Amino acid sequence: MPTTVAPEMAVRHMRGSEIRQKFLDFFALRGHQIVPSSSLVPRGDPTLLFTNAGMVQFKDVFRGVETRPYRRAVTAQKVVRAGGKHNDLDNVGRTARHQTFFEMLGNFSFGDYFKREAISYAWELLTEGYGLPKDKLYATIYTEDDEAERLWLELTTIPRERIIRLGAKDNFWSMGDTGPCGPCSEIVIDRGERYRCGAPNCAVGVCDCDRWLEIWNLVFMQFDRDASGALTPLPRPSIDTGMGLERLAMVLQDVASGYDTDLLRGIVDFVAEISGTPYDSGEAGFPHRVIADHTRSIAFLICDGVLPSNEGRGYVLRRILRRAARFGRKLGFTEPFLTRVSGAVIEQLGDAYNELRDRQEFVARVVAIEEEKFDRTLTNGLALLEDAIGRARASGASSLSGDEAFRLYDTYGFPFELTEEIADEAGFAVDRTGYDTSMARQRAMARAAGRAGAESGTIDALRGLGAPETTFVGYEELRSRSLVVGIVGPEGAVERAEAGSQVDIVSLATPFYAESGGQVGDTGTIESATGLATVTDTRRLVPELIVHHARIDSGVIEIGAEAVLTVDAERRRDTMAHHSATHLLHRALRDILGAHVHQAGSLVAPDRLRFDFSHIAPIPHDELVAIERHVNSAIRHDIHRVTDETTYDDAVKRGAMALFGEKYGDIVRMVSFGDHSRELCGGCHVGSTGEIGIAIVVSETSVAAGVRRIEMLAGRAAEEYARARLAELDRIAGLLRSNDVSGRIEALLSESDAQRREIERLRRERGAAAADDLIARAVVVDGVRILGARIDDADVAGLRHLGDILRSRLGPSIVALGSGSDGKATIVVMATQGGPVNAGTVAARLGELVGGRGGGRPDNGQAGGPRVSELDGALASLGDIVRQYVGR
Repeated sequence: MPTTVAPEMAVRHMRGSEIRQKFLDFFALRGHQIVPSSSLVPRGDPTLLFTNAGMVQFKDVFRGVETRPYRRAVTAQKVVRAGGKHNDLDNVGRTARHQTFFEMLGNFSFGDYFKREAISYAWELLTEGYGLPKDKLYATIYTEDDEAERLWLELTTIPRERIIRLGAKDNFWSMGDTGPCGPCSEIVIDRGERYRCGAPNCAVGVCDCDRWLEIWNLVFMQFDRDASGALTPLPRPSIDTGMGLERLAMVLQDVASGYDTDLLRGIVDFVAEISGTPYDSGEAGFPHRVIADHTRSIAFLICDGVLPSNEGRGYVLRRILRRAARFGRKLGFTEPFLTRVSGAVIEQLGDAYNELRDRQEFVARVVAIEEEKFDRTLTNGLALLEDAIGRARASGASSLSGDEAFRLYDTYGFPFELTEEIADEAGFAVDRTGYDTSMARQRAMARAAGRAGAESGTIDALRGLGAPETTFVGYEELRSRSLVVGIVGPEGAVERAEAGSQVDIVSLATPFYAESGGQVGDTGTIESATGLATVTDTRRLVPELIVHHARIDSGVIEIGAEAVLTVDAERRRDTMAHHSATHLLHRALRDILGAHVHQAGSLVAPDRLRFDFSHIAPIPHDELVAIERHVNSAIRHDIHRVTDETTYDDAVKRGAMALFGEKYGDIVRMVSFGDHSRELCGGCHVGSTGEIGIAIVVSETSVAAGVRRIEMLAGRAAEEYARARLAELDRIAGLLRSNDVSGRIEALLSESDAQRREIERLRRERGAAAADDLIARAVVVDGVRILGARIDDADVAGLRHLGDILRSRLGPSIVALGSGSDGKATIVVMATQGGPVNAGTVAARLGELVGGRGGGRPDNGQAGGPRVSELDGALASLGDIVRQYVGR
């Protein structure tokens, strides 16, 4: 791919940052709300691995499930396409246009403007804002979209012959099999003859070469598709557009490849500099391009909370990182280097995405740990793979077995795709079916089905109730009156529920907090004039409805009845104590461990709290003590809580911590304990920190790569824990008959160690004395002295000690000593170093004779088995076994 060519069109040169800002400013001046990029991890969308388009964060708005205070929006969205339906990984570095990470510029209308404005805005910005030549622009439209053709002709100078009609595959977009969909129109620029592919029919819609560069896609969301495929016009058609920043930069900077734009070239040149291998725009520069692209994905994914693992998003990240590390080998890197490249990425894009700078240290640590881990196994793994390729080539095979590929994955952490890529470079395929079979065999275990399947029918029934949105009043009161507006039983919606039934109850208002943000749902009672129900859990199965999972204890609960809803106040107070303690713990972790700490999950319950957070290493005991003291200091200061409702931007400016990757509305609830802690939170909290009482850290563990977990008790739960521990200490003191528990235990341990050493000394003395008797029983076979004996009251260490004595005194010899206890035969085999008989081989044979296994080194082996009754016979056969090997 050429990097410098004679210009064919005069364009307005702009840096990538200027292109991005001009796009945002253009639409902001036309009434669009500038919305920050959402996380690369889609919130609440299990259908997507990563955010792969600008519209992802607006999916619920387009569906009508969510409303926003604006009807026009503009974004610069970070996007990753590496896995799932949209996967550009294999094309990265090979083409001018493909990256796993890129930025998508988009403008959106939610039932406001439609085709006319979308086309007009796009034309104005491209030709006047960016200065693209009008005579080089083409438009593709859906083959049946006459309206779009008419508007292109009316609003722009594009002639009819440059408006290309294409089928549904290219120009009809849908959100899924059902739901919002519509035709689209792509704007294509002719980059000139110098990019022509040489095909006889090189034209828009026919050829995918670099001459015809698609730069902007306008989606006209105007239909709703039902399960039968029928299209119904939407009452409020919408607009969703997307334009790749890197592609537009290629045009405006007049370069042939996205890697030559200022968005990527600095990173490419940095790779060349630290590797000492100059960059070449052709095949020799392929590793540079892969590393530059992949490191952008790596930095942004880790920043957004994805960590390397063997599942889901973490597996894709691990595959990308290890692929980049392998290409580093091709450039001569012999030690980890990606941490340095990630620093260059953050330097390049940190101004546009502040979260990169905020989490730079954490990104660097995760990259370093993962790359070092892979680097340790890469050499061995590559050698194993090269050996497998060599054997396949020698046998005339055209592919590697799936078992071989799985062994590379299971033993060395080689993603299948990495094995496949290396094999392909050597001209071999890899048996994917065999690999999948091996993987399935390893994963064959029962998986809990979870609650999702059972809840699906309830969700459908709740959506069909037509009930108004539930008003939550539980911040202010724990007991309130309201009307029952919905009841759902196992068979669906019902009018009434009788004693003994399990149902979901919906009311107009409720003081019950629904499980959210890690805080468990409230429990309590619902009582009407005719019945009483116990609420066992509270959840939001449908966003607008708070659902009380209840058991009817007596009488009947009916729709339309007035009921008194009462929250279990003591349980709520205990839960509030743990929730507020969670906020204090978060602050303590950031103050003591560093600003890289971010919440990765939590559980807030009445009896405990669990807090998962980003951190690489186990926390030393002294730091855990400091964290606990930090929390309790804040509790003793009795800091008053203040709750504000404000804009998201204002809350962040005031220092509020937001849950990473969470989707927030424009108005947020901010919970503050003075200047000590300030977080965006919808949960329930104590009035001041003193109400918590005390907090105790009870454990710190690892839950995933780069994620640690602290479990803490607060309030009454902490008191009960401390009381139980003190009671146990008193019990131990009573057993020891001493109040100085630690001193007495240390003394007992010291006495025990002394007794153990004395026992060992006596055993050795007895063993040495026994050696004389045993030596006399040795026989000679071809110059090698052989001795097999049973020593029943000796453990393995005793057998080895005695074996060492015998071997040293016998000279060239092989000794097998066995003991039988607790239903198991144990045999230790000792052989003279460099002798004719391998101790490990003899141990393996003896192990078979006692119904087990054995093995070891040439001079030292061990065997064991369940057949103690065969031990004497096995030891007696030592001579016959040795004769099989001596003199060969």
